[in-house]
Amino acid sequence: MVLFATGDVAAQQAVEKVGIDKHNLARTGRMALYGGAVFGPAATTWFKFLQNKINFQNKNLTIAARVLTDQTVFASTNLFCFLSSMAIMEGTSPKEKLDSAYWTALQKNWMLWPAVQAVNFKLVPLEHRVLVVNVVSLGL
Repeated sequence: MVLFATGDVAAQQAVEKVGIDKHNLARTGRMALYGGAVFGPAATTWFKFLQNKINFQNKNLTIAARVLTDQTVFASTNLFCFLSSMAIMEGTSPKEKLDSAYWTALQKNWMLWPAVQAVNFKLVPLEHRVLVVNVVSLGL
């Protein structure tokens, strides 16, 4: 929750440069709500699932299979949920949001996250993986 809100504050102030007086607190609130109520619990459960269910004798094959599964199942589903829920909370059309942003966002996701997740699954203990994802997201 805190990292999603922090990321939005950074995006508005450092990237978009809207200034404190024009900061969109409702947007920051929506991001915090999504991060705390949806992404955090879902990612925690997902990483546990991958850890427990995708295992091969070859550790590199295990990591590759986890990354492939993560990027085809979770990334696409999470992006759908994120864009849809943001549109609903904004009072706009989820269909229009998905039509305009989904495919481009998913392609951009695939430029960064497979490498991040490969390192995450190989080097980071299970209990810290969601934190790694959130910290990397701050830099985007």
